[in-house]
Amino acid sequence: MNELKAGAALSYVSIAVNMVVGLIYTPYMLRMLGQSEYGLYSLAASIIAYLTVLDLGFGNAIVRYTAKFRAEGRQEEQEEMFGMFFLLYIGIGVVALIAGSVLSLNVGNLFSRSMTATEVSRTRIMLWLMTFNLAFTFPMSIWGSIMTAYERFVFQRLVSIIRSVLNPVVMVLLLVVGYKAVAMVVVTTLFNVVTLLINWWYCKHRLSIKLRFARFKWKFLKEVSIYSFWIFLNAIMDRIYWCTGQFVLGIYQGAVAVAVFAVAIQLQQMYHLFSTAISSVFLPKITAMVSKGNDEKAISNLFIRTGRIQYIVMAYILSAFIVFGRPFIHLWAGAGYEDAYTIALFFFIPITVPLIQNIGITILQARNEMKFRSLLYIGIAVISLVFSIVLAKKWGGIGCAVATAVALLVGHGIIMNIYYQLKQHLDIIRFWFEIGKMSVIPVIMVLVSMSIISNFEINLVTAKSFIVGVLLFTIVYIPMFWLCSMSKEEKELLCSPLMLFRK
Repeated sequence: MNELKAGAALSYVSIAVNMVVGLIYTPYMLRMLGQSEYGLYSLAASIIAYLTVLDLGFGNAIVRYTAKFRAEGRQEEQEEMFGMFFLLYIGIGVVALIAGSVLSLNVGNLFSRSMTATEVSRTRIMLWLMTFNLAFTFPMSIWGSIMTAYERFVFQRLVSIIRSVLNPVVMVLLLVVGYKAVAMVVVTTLFNVVTLLINWWYCKHRLSIKLRFARFKWKFLKEVSIYSFWIFLNAIMDRIYWCTGQFVLGIYQGAVAVAVFAVAIQLQQMYHLFSTAISSVFLPKITAMVSKGNDEKAISNLFIRTGRIQYIVMAYILSAFIVFGRPFIHLWAGAGYEDAYTIALFFFIPITVPLIQNIGITILQARNEMKFRSLLYIGIAVISLVFSIVLAKKWGGIGCAVATAVALLVGHGIIMNIYYQLKQHLDIIRFWFEIGKMSVIPVIMVLVSMSIISNFEINLVTAKSFIVGVLLFTIVYIPMFWLCSMSKEEKELLCSPLMLFRK
């Protein structure tokens, strides 16, 4: 449990570092690259993101079955599984290399109507580099999954923090001397290769992990594939949700529209990290609970307790962004990114539901019951894709965001909650009752703050006025939320890291 707590704590340290780095580095990078160049970089990344689905959900399967084999003391089967997946991932890497090459060769056919020849050429080069990076990542990703299954979260988070600091430092140096997006891709690739090699070294020398290349167990692979298939479908859904908009805008609107949309996506990703930091460390624990036959009430209580903890953070971020998001984007990203605020809001509000219920995915994975969720989301994602294409032609990035938001609300907010209640026997009614009680203070703070800003015509476009506004909001928000919305257990949990420093 200490490793879990330390892992969760370091996750938030990692997030804090990424946030600080992002706040400092991103605006500098946006201004040095320009909208067009940044749009090309974002477009290339979104295209390659589609190929990440070739993982086929095996990463989660490795975590689940490793935890299961360890609990049962089946060391030989564990090593045979590692060897099998390593070979599978090599094959997947080859497929990714071929698919990426085909995409790179056809960049001109896809985007020539909205891009210049130079933009097409640069996009092609970045796609080549990203393809190599992905092909290498697939077989080496097994070591990260093993570390997660062994609950070595501390080492993982420390490596992540170091990388988060060093990567932008090198990027800044390159931007200063005149390099552009292609150089950024090269640096990212190098850091990724080094990180993967470090994971391999740790597994080999610290965990004494061995790969056993025995007879290929097709029966076991079939079992794993059934489990992984639904996770694979879910990954496809994620790609459709978060990458299609940039792809569609690249075809119909050009690199500048992609850049604005990409800024909103980046903000959404930051928002997303705050919830996954907690839920990501619970898969081994929940798997063990399910394997040991823990009652549904205990799992339901964990679902609610984790959701409340996640909402403490999410509620503050969402409230602050509603009030201060527009001037923040102006100060942070610069002129020309005004629509990113509206687009981001269309993401933030509906995605809050699945973010505070992220542990539900972990429960489904542990129970091997991902089928319904995956089929539902694939269906909704396809509908979202169709509407994104239609709306993007007329309203650009905002049209894509509207399509995504409606899909999120229907799928995550309504249908999935009904499923959790009726089929997984999670106490969703009590969950939303608890969240509702916690939401009173954030709603009041947003309404009062926006009323004050509007009635007194407060201008927040300068850095000084913006910082003062956020500080005043925070000074009032935190004590009110602490007193009125948080339980004794939650207060003790948040105070526990401070107690460690006192000791």
